Amino acid sequence: MTITAPAFGVQRSPRTVVFGAGQRTLLGHHAAEYGSSALICTDERLAASPEFAALRADLEDHGLNVHVWQDTAPELPMSDIDACFDAMEYAGIDVVIGIGGGSCLDLAKAVALMLTHGGPIDRYYGENAVPGPVLPIIAVPTTGGTGSEVTPVCVLSDSRRELKAGISSPYLIPTVAICDPELTYSCPPSLTASAGADAVSHLVESFTAIQRPPSAVAEGRVFIGKNVISDSYARWGLGLLAKALPIAFEQPDDQQARSEVMLAANAGGYALGVAGTAAAHALQYPLGALTHTPHGVGVGVLLPYVMRYNVPARIDEFAEIARIFDLPLVGNPQQQALAGIEAVDALLDRIGIPPTLKELGLTEDQLEYVAQQGLQSARLIDNNPRPLDADALLEITRAAYAGDRTDPF
Repeated sequence: MTITAPAFGVQRSPRTVVFGAGQRTLLGHHAAEYGSSALICTDERLAASPEFAALRADLEDHGLNVHVWQDTAPELPMSDIDACFDAMEYAGIDVVIGIGGGSCLDLAKAVALMLTHGGPIDRYYGENAVPGPVLPIIAVPTTGGTGSEVTPVCVLSDSRRELKAGISSPYLIPTVAICDPELTYSCPPSLTASAGADAVSHLVESFTAIQRPPSAVAEGRVFIGKNVISDSYARWGLGLLAKALPIAFEQPDDQQARSEVMLAANAGGYALGVAGTAAAHALQYPLGALTHTPHGVGVGVLLPYVMRYNVPARIDEFAEIARIFDLPLVGNPQQQALAGIEAVDALLDRIGIPPTLKELGLTEDQLEYVAQQGLQSARLIDNNPRPLDADALLEITRAAYAGDRTDPF
């Protein structure tokens, strides 16, 4: 007699999430609930756009005094966080608004944290180091990728340590997320691909993450592993991306595809926000620091090789991915699982993600360093469904450098 464990799941989310074309016009309405002084974290390109001008005007029309920080750089250097905090520490900010891609949203989280609890930012690295609530955060994403608008994660580049670092705490979940796919219409194909690959990796890694017992919540973990709620978001998001992401990449004017990609990225944020990500993200942190490639491109390159390493522990999940991608299921479970992996491969290939780490500029003598540094991301290593050590990470890294996608069975 087989005894099935009871279903268990967790969801963490913003107080309010608004999704839909044109919904950015609600920004002023929501921001006014949290005070009279707002800081916007964005970048130079967005700050010069007519859409940004309209958003700022809407905030001012709702009685807010608006401060703008428009110097956010890609991959969020620690120096950007320090500079923004130094400029705004005594400005009397009530609410922090991130408008842009993942770096802008993560800057908003980091500055809201430091304006509340002080610096330096590296004292909060890891899980649950944030001591309490932070200033209200409103996230307005302009790409369909990171899902940061609903996650408890802030990722930054620490040049002193030559790696990317993560801060994970439920206190960093934005209070409000306003997801307007119209803001993604101007994204060039390269950005659509990078952000889309990030969303793919979030959905696949959360769906295949370690599975922990309900006691993981009582233990205070931010990432409890895959569960029935995160799995439902992962299935939904992967189903959307399988069809919509290639269209958004190849036909940037397709508004339906743009909307579905942003919705899938949002689903990925919900999934990873409780399940967590794993080896692809652990290796991307040192990889990104060395090669200065976009985060989504890095995890997109690594994901096919991480999937092949993990498949012995997640045969059923990878076979289900094949079904989600509407592939005919033939052969034994291992063959079906390989079909799911190859479906993800094909999606990443179709949007132009390079097949090897060598093409990102990594050199062969750096492979061992990447593997060793990947071990430093303990929360991600522990979240992998198959045990990882330095040798396993080096095996994955070598395969990704050589482009070795041989049958894992």
